[in-house]
Amino acid sequence: MEDELINVQETNELKPSTDTLIVLNIQANQVEMVKGVDQEGNLQKFPPQDKKENDQLIRVDKHGDLFSNFFSNFYRQLKNPTHFNFFKVSEYDAVNTAKDLQRYVDQASPGEKEKLKDYEVLPKNNNNPQNQNTMENNTENQEYRFQPQQIDWKTMEKFGLNQEKLEKMNAMDSLLRGFKTNTLIPITINLGTAVSKMDVRLSLQTEDTGQVAVHLHGIRKEPNLNNKFLGHVFTDEDKKNLKETGNMGRVVDLVNPKTDEIIPSVISRDRLTNELVAYRAEYMKVPDEIKGIRLDEHQKQTLLEGRALYLEGMTSKKGESFNAAVQFNADKRYVEFLFGNNQAQKQSQQHNQRQTQHTDQEAPKVFRGKELDDSQYEKFKAGQTIYIDGLTDAKGKTYQGYITFNKETSKTDFSFTNPNKLKEEAKPTEDYKTQTAVNTQGKTNEATKNVKEPLESKQQQPAHKQQEDQQKKVRKPRGQKL
Repeated sequence: MEDELINVQETNELKPSTDTLIVLNIQANQVEMVKGVDQEGNLQKFPPQDKKENDQLIRVDKHGDLFSNFFSNFYRQLKNPTHFNFFKVSEYDAVNTAKDLQRYVDQASPGEKEKLKDYEVLPKNNNNPQNQNTMENNTENQEYRFQPQQIDWKTMEKFGLNQEKLEKMNAMDSLLRGFKTNTLIPITINLGTAVSKMDVRLSLQTEDTGQVAVHLHGIRKEPNLNNKFLGHVFTDEDKKNLKETGNMGRVVDLVNPKTDEIIPSVISRDRLTNELVAYRAEYMKVPDEIKGIRLDEHQKQTLLEGRALYLEGMTSKKGESFNAAVQFNADKRYVEFLFGNNQAQKQSQQHNQRQTQHTDQEAPKVFRGKELDDSQYEKFKAGQTIYIDGLTDAKGKTYQGYITFNKETSKTDFSFTNPNKLKEEAKPTEDYKTQTAVNTQGKTNEATKNVKEPLESKQQQPAHKQQEDQQKKVRKPRGQKL
């Protein structure tokens, strides 16, 4: 008995006190333990009596805010969340609590089951409209993607870091939200024979195995803009924008090197490390209001296209009026201010002027790294379909196709086959042209010009003897003798 008591005490000392989730499937009336959510959004669960699975149950720090943010993120990923009631319980009482709850729901009346709602866990909602859809609290509104216990602290120790140090540097919050640290973190790498010290930004990323890995983002002297970046070739204007504003200023197609998926994205330069960062265009969010200026749909679209937007008459926290350019930053994942950046202001004003005048200067001169010659560009910006070759995919293979500039959407449509081919195939044949010209447009055909009856479909010659006689008959012009 004494040995058993010692073992229990040792176990409690080794394992920190955490909370977990148990779930009631409303439709099946079944209580189970929660393991997680799979990639399809299905709830992963197991019976409470299965002791082998207990080590895989969800563990969440008892800290209130951490649990609330974790559960909100968990609930958002879940498919059909309303089919379940979730309850937060202590990890060590979870199995017994689940069994007790199962006995309760097996015998409870519908009215008694309704009382369970007083104890279930619900996702955290922010009902303060002042904090929604604005540029305030850019990162604070992001939910936690990771928990402290998911971090590989053994690896962190190799860099001379631990949780206490990161908390003192105010780095933990951004890491847990899935961002890079806001500042450079000094680390030490001890290789045994050599010790290296450097400043890096840290981030957490989920690997294909499901493990959370620590990534180091070292400082580069300058961004590498001369080589392809995920299949994209930087133009001179792209390079200039990235160096001067930190944002490339447009949405481009990038290629996922693992799946070859084409992903429209924006690109920015990490201003602390000079690392290039891409962000999916479909994930971009822009606020409804920026410092007292309500954005219209045109202004929102400008930001969603990655362009800079110059705003006048904004109001600072001190109540003072100010002007500045704003732009979506792929590294920060939100719309940022570009104070004192004349290049961003110039880009924004030029774009607004082009939109107002509806000129055709929006047509890009470069498509997927291939620059159009003057003849091609004139046709392309006029809305004509042009053939383009010498394009290179992510694997270095060349391909070709047809591009058309859509003036209404300012987008470039690409096709491997000529889109005009279908139109050409749908054109009327010469037979139908003759019929339409004679019967509808009042024109004449030399072979049937004296035929009195309307021409039939595909008819180009006299159809019978009567029409042959009409065609051979030559009418005498008035006032002349033959």
